[in-house]
Parts: sequence; C-alpha cells; structure tokens
Amino acid sequence: VQLQASGGGLVQAGGSLRLSCAVSGSISDINAVAWYRQAPEKPREWVASITSGGTKKYADSVKDRFAISRDNAKITVYLQMNSLKPEDTAVYYCNADPYLATWGQGTLVTVSS
Repeated sequence: VQLQASGGGLVQAGGSLRLSCAVSGSISDINAVAWYRQAPEKPREWVASITSGGTKKYADSVKDRFAISRDNAKITVYLQMNSLKPEDTAVYYCNADPYLATWGQGTLVTVSS
C-alpha cells in the first residue's frame, strides 16, 4: 500500500485548507488511514484517523476544527482543516493506522499569525 499526501500551503490564522491522501495498492491490507504531522524540532504526532467502516477519531488538539473523511470511489482520504492556528504549522503525512514503515513525502502546512 502507498499513501501520498497533498494540498498543503500557506494560510493565515483562522483560515482553512483541505489535504488529500491518495491511496494505492492493496487497500484491503489496512484497516484505517490516519493523518500525522511533524512540527519543526518536534516528534511526529497522530492527528486523526478513519477506519474502513467510517469510524473517526481525532487528537484533542484538533477536535472540532479538523474533519477527516474518505471517498471510497476515488480511494482518497481528506483532512478538512478549519480555524487554523500557527501551532498547526507542520509537515502533514498520511499513513495507515497503525502506521507502515514507509512514509510518503508529506505536505507542508504553514499558518501565519
């Protein structure tokens, strides 16, 4: 399975972005897809996940601001990010949950104050 994130960019605080995660390969091998992020000089952290059955979970720091969804026809998982804060600045990755050993390039989200 390969997962590739896209859609990052520069946005002002309070703005919105939608990230996309294109999934290819044997998607049946994984139960859930998750978004992770890594801010400068900080460890990578889990942000949100969605299972094949549609169950969604969020980190407390993004709950009520971010929304994860999936389009089964396009085999794509989205992360809608609203009310962005400077502390959301990070490289965002998508991967399975639990994550696979190989990570994609990620997409940079920069939130200016």
